[in-house]
Amino acid sequence: MQAKTNAMRILDKKKISYNVIVYDSHDGKIDGMSVAHKIGKDLQCVYKTLVAQGSSGSIYVFVIPVQSELDLKKAAKVTGEKNVALVPMKDIQKLTGYIRGGCSPIGMVKPYPTFIDSSASQLDEIVVSGGKIGVLIELSVEDLQSVTEAVLQEVVK
Repeated sequence: MQAKTNAMRILDKKKISYNVIVYDSHDGKIDGMSVAHKIGKDLQCVYKTLVAQGSSGSIYVFVIPVQSELDLKKAAKVTGEKNVALVPMKDIQKLTGYIRGGCSPIGMVKPYPTFIDSSASQLDEIVVSGGKIGVLIELSVEDLQSVTEAVLQEVVK
């Protein structure tokens, strides 16, 4: 039985339905593209969570398709920042409570402004990290928006 992650506990508490998808991470291939292939899901449905910092020092979360790249200019525009840069890997756990490869947009240590790429509006279900390497959560885009208070914006190249 899969132990509940913080993200799952939050979804349970809010009575949001989701599916847990587990995958084998022992080969070290935990990047989004590899994971999408392992679980047999269309790349358009599997999203990665990126953490960025604006020139003001504020932290932002971006949830984008695994095969896409965050457009830093678009990210800066939607956040109202002069510029935005991805947070160094070494700082991810301190800021989010999660480690690389297991960073869920749900249940971070603080609620950060969150943006889901607008491509998600075409989907019924979205797959995001469950908060632990080897664990994913599949839920409706609306539920993910609701639980993270995210807005849909075009933020990829």
